[in-house]
Amino acid sequence: MKSVRKLPLPFLRVFEAAGRTASFATAADELDLSPSAVSHSIRKLEETLNLRLFQRSTREVKLTREGAILLEHVQRGMDEMRRGLALVATDGPTPLRLHTAPSFATQWLLPRLSGFVRENPNIDLRFSASTDYARFENDDFDLDIVYGEPKPSAHEKIPLALEKLTPLCTPDLAAQIRSPEDLYAHTLIQCDVQMFQWRGWFEANDLSPPSHYGLHFDRSSMAIAAAVDGLGVVLESTLLADRELKNGKLACPLLGRTREVPYVGHYLVYPKRAHYHQAFDTFKTWLLKELRIDHPGLDDETES
Repeated sequence: MKSVRKLPLPFLRVFEAAGRTASFATAADELDLSPSAVSHSIRKLEETLNLRLFQRSTREVKLTREGAILLEHVQRGMDEMRRGLALVATDGPTPLRLHTAPSFATQWLLPRLSGFVRENPNIDLRFSASTDYARFENDDFDLDIVYGEPKPSAHEKIPLALEKLTPLCTPDLAAQIRSPEDLYAHTLIQCDVQMFQWRGWFEANDLSPPSHYGLHFDRSSMAIAAAVDGLGVVLESTLLADRELKNGKLACPLLGRTREVPYVGHYLVYPKRAHYHQAFDTFKTWLLKELRIDHPGLDDETES
């Protein structure tokens, strides 16, 4: 392969458009060039690289394996250039775009957000919540707070807090529960997407799990709300139910009398970059400080 140190960037722009659209004619329209000019640019790029990037026929053009690999990296590079230009060229502050697991957002983050906003009034925060992972490759988000350990990737990840699962219910209902066996007489609220279920809690406490559960939810926030409304006993994270425990709407009837289930439930994930804008560092520092105050037993930033 020839040296690519002096590779003309216009060739790569033409290649990206042709590879993305799978059409020299469409790329020509998009770039306001003639089809012959697109074809010439592609040919010069192939000669420079000493590689065949497209398979050509009378009906279509199709990327070769090498062309597909190059397109992926060229598009990633263009995304980074667009992001860099946006960071340095914007007139106002760059918004911090945060993606988060829904229940973490409603149960833990939002109740504390007023303090961050008060201390940092010039930071423009934009939130989105869903159970899907953020797509950093599309440059939609700067940070992601995910439930459960993330899949292996090149991104940075930080475990956020050591959470504890324990039975939670209203104080009135808690007065009726003196031993773990008392749970059999009550409606048990199950969060079906939770990593650890009631069955695991009963087994951890050397008890046979019940065969029936009265209520099922697919969000911890809904399961906690059901317990607040007195609908039964929920097995939930004391981190996510922190607000309800502090204001007395929920109680831990068996705390200290049964085995809690400790686990790291949430992780902070973000792409590796040489430079981050100031709002990124400010929010990350605030988040980790808040969580360490609530849960000082977890080691500081353990990254991989």
